[in-house]
Amino acid sequence: MRLMRIHRSAAGPRANASRFARSQEGFTLIETALAIIIVGVGVLAIMAAQQAFHQQNAWSTHASTATWLGNEIREMTMHLPRHDPVTGQAYWGPEPWETSVEDYNDLDDFDGAVFSADLGNGPINARREIIPNMDGWSQTVHVFHVDPFDITSVQPHFSTEMIMVEVIVEYRGSNDTDPTEVTRISWIAPE
Repeated sequence: MRLMRIHRSAAGPRANASRFARSQEGFTLIETALAIIIVGVGVLAIMAAQQAFHQQNAWSTHASTATWLGNEIREMTMHLPRHDPVTGQAYWGPEPWETSVEDYNDLDDFDGAVFSADLGNGPINARREIIPNMDGWSQTVHVFHVDPFDITSVQPHFSTEMIMVEVIVEYRGSNDTDPTEVTRISWIAPE
């Protein structure tokens, strides 16, 4: 009998261990559901972060393109006189015979000029050439006389010698109804 007892006690823990091991072999339904929820929330967070990254990347790309387009106008007009060398202050804006950007020979010729892919005349670079594949982009140029002691104060034409040039660069995407101003670049024209 004693042998039987040893046999029972030896078999008992093995049987209990075997039952315990079988109950720990897989996951319960609750554990599986929690794991799926945790992984799902992590995947959604990564997707949201990536979407935000793409939006920021698109905006920074647009901002750098707009700054480049504004600076192209600045570079083109940097060495132009303020007023026409022949007619002087007789005209504000392009003279009647100046019909295209190639004819513009002074700063005031550019006042109100719009260079846009939609109009077929732009956007343009510093060499007055249309930049290809720039659909949706436009450059609008304004030229002002300003008070030399307060450059935020616009003055009547020819009332002062200080001239400010401003370029507004806008972009209209294929799904947009109205263009969005991306940047505005202003500078005082040198003498």
